[in-house]
Amino acid sequence: MAYGNCVVRGIPAAAQWSNFAAGAERVREVDGMRETLVLNASFEPLSTVSLRRAVVLVMQDKAVVEHAHPGLRIRAASVDVPVPQVIRLSRYVRVPFRRRAPWSRRGVLVRDQHRCAYCGRRATTVDHVVPRSHGGGDTWLNTVASCAEDNHRKADRTPEQAGMRLLRRPFEPTPADALLSTLGVSVRDGLPEWLPVPA
Repeated sequence: MAYGNCVVRGIPAAAQWSNFAAGAERVREVDGMRETLVLNASFEPLSTVSLRRAVVLVMQDKAVVEHAHPGLRIRAASVDVPVPQVIRLSRYVRVPFRRRAPWSRRGVLVRDQHRCAYCGRRATTVDHVVPRSHGGGDTWLNTVASCAEDNHRKADRTPEQAGMRLLRRPFEPTPADALLSTLGVSVRDGLPEWLPVPA
């Protein structure tokens, strides 16, 4: 059965799914992969799903693989499936218009590429530029990725009060940018040219 430029052979019965899912988990663990981007039938980015969920959608003919990880396949007893990086729904899904990307701590880390806004080292936490105790909220423009050391040093102060300079100002990504960013910087170069990627 063909899906875009990929071929899925030997679609397994439901009873064989446990073996197949185990194979998907092993591939994800070995390669350190993140989520799979889901496009609407109109190629509009909708959301991201786990590798397992993406494969289920493809196997149920609810989606097709538009872009797969080069050279990676999931194999089980009677299945051979390309590891999907981008899938497209077979039928158009009407969704409410989203003006803003929902804020999340994970989203801030992904937006800032896991780099501390104060020193540039690897970030493991999120810092509120204006502390919550001073009225600062959980918003895209008030939060930045931070390493634990700088987060502790800044404490309950603004960067100015702590004598710390932001290397870059926080920004609010568009909903599409937020979705595409979850694919990770390392895979952007491998995405197809027709898929817009945030700068």
